[in-house]
Amino acid sequence: MRPPSSPAVSAAVRQGLGVSVATGLYGVSFGALAVVSGLTLAQTMALSLLLFSGGSQFALIGVVAAGGSPVAAVATSTLLGARNTLYGAVVAPLLDVRGARRWAAAHLTIDESTAVAVGQRDRTAVRAGFWTTGIGVFVLWNLFTLVGALAGDALGDPRAWGLDAAAGAAFLALVWPRLAERRAQVVAGLAVVATLALVPVAPAGVPVLAAAGLAVVVGLVSSTPTGRGTAGAR
Repeated sequence: MRPPSSPAVSAAVRQGLGVSVATGLYGVSFGALAVVSGLTLAQTMALSLLLFSGGSQFALIGVVAAGGSPVAAVATSTLLGARNTLYGAVVAPLLDVRGARRWAAAHLTIDESTAVAVGQRDRTAVRAGFWTTGIGVFVLWNLFTLVGALAGDALGDPRAWGLDAAAGAAFLALVWPRLAERRAQVVAGLAVVATLALVPVAPAGVPVLAAAGLAVVVGLVSSTPTGRGTAGAR
């Protein structure tokens, strides 16, 4: 096992901090939009602290802003957040945590922490990347959510500041290097096609789950004897 100061761990920490800043800044957008949609400051912060899943949070306030019922808002948010279950299945064996740390890891298992973790080759770096990103995003996301909620209408449309692209750009930068393999390119292509086909007709959250489901199917197929052992490739 490499020491904590190894280059791999240092690189994972730097990567995690960079992603945390990009994603955390996007919290301004959520805070402002939540208040504009009719949520109080307390409701906005409780949602951000307890739910802590950006896509699910935006889905919820989107339904609320459109005049949907609370049941519809929660259902849509839950559907979109179901993807975190898939992330948990991936990172749990890598982290191997027990007790209270397991509960903390579950709460911090989001798009960004998962992407940084699985992008590392060293087990110690995996853990450093996960915890750095998870904690960093949690702190900055909630901090900037508070800033956005307090600013409210004075901020204007948060998308005009480009904050809606910051988190997506950071996540794409993490995923891009992993598209070198042919199988990863095929999965990405299928995911894009499925998402584009479903977005106009399916409820929020379904396109994301469908894309993830395709990745699972490809993984299962490639792990069979006819997959020629490609499942072990990384």
